[in-house]
Amino acid sequence: MTDPATDAFVAHRNLLFTVAYELLGSAADAEDVLQETWLRWSEVDLAEVRDQRAYLVRITTRQALNRLRTAQRRRETYIGQWLPEPLLTGPDVAEDAELAEQLSLAMLLVLETLEPLERAVFVLREVFDVGYDEIAAAVNRSPAAVRQITHRAREHVAARRPRVNVPSSEVRTALDSFRRAMETGDVQGLLDVLAPDVTLVADGGGIRQAALRPILGADKVVRFLFGALGKAGGMVTVDAATVNGGPALVVALDGEVDGVLAARVESGRISGLYYVRNPEKLARLAAETPLLRH
Repeated sequence: MTDPATDAFVAHRNLLFTVAYELLGSAADAEDVLQETWLRWSEVDLAEVRDQRAYLVRITTRQALNRLRTAQRRRETYIGQWLPEPLLTGPDVAEDAELAEQLSLAMLLVLETLEPLERAVFVLREVFDVGYDEIAAAVNRSPAAVRQITHRAREHVAARRPRVNVPSSEVRTALDSFRRAMETGDVQGLLDVLAPDVTLVADGGGIRQAALRPILGADKVVRFLFGALGKAGGMVTVDAATVNGGPALVVALDGEVDGVLAARVESGRISGLYYVRNPEKLARLAAETPLLRH
């Protein structure tokens, strides 16, 4: 038989994980935040709590903020490009278009450019529709200050987010063409589906081959992709998947996952590729991660 504190935590766990992940871009860090949240929640006098969901979100936000500041310092010494940890997600996440957009690797990279406090305020307000008073309590600022931070963060994000938000069906069609070309070694097929000025960001974490800087231009992107997989050896297979609420590809070598590819599509062609190869970030591809924003 469970106690009321445990019941409340379990009831809101998926929401709390989603908040922490959206703030950190790391499932491993989000799980650590949930452990810290539980420890603090278990010491709370529930008789003093009016809104358990709001209180739990407040604790999670504070713990995630602490970890985010540390993570940003750690990422300054990260080898090569840093990309968020991809999550295999179910159809319910994909059907929530707003949540899927906010969870995309492209959007999480934009959030990385915000200061920790700005990111927390923006995420709570824009993704989870938390009221200004609740956000103020979570980040120890006045409601007026939170409104100012929200406005500043919105402008920052608007200037950096993907220019065009295309339907997932269009992204899936482009990725299907990309997948067929990759599996058959069809160089021209890849060039046909890639925009001439395509950009590829690859994250190997210093463990697997990945360019230290973004790769610009279709020819260079194709050379990198075939070069990286060719050096690894083995038979390449590419499977469609839903990652972070959107269409993606899981690349495998001889049956073992090599990485995840997500794409940005404009005018039917791939204008941006995000390739997560760091094996430490591929643990969440075996089972769907439930994510909620309510």
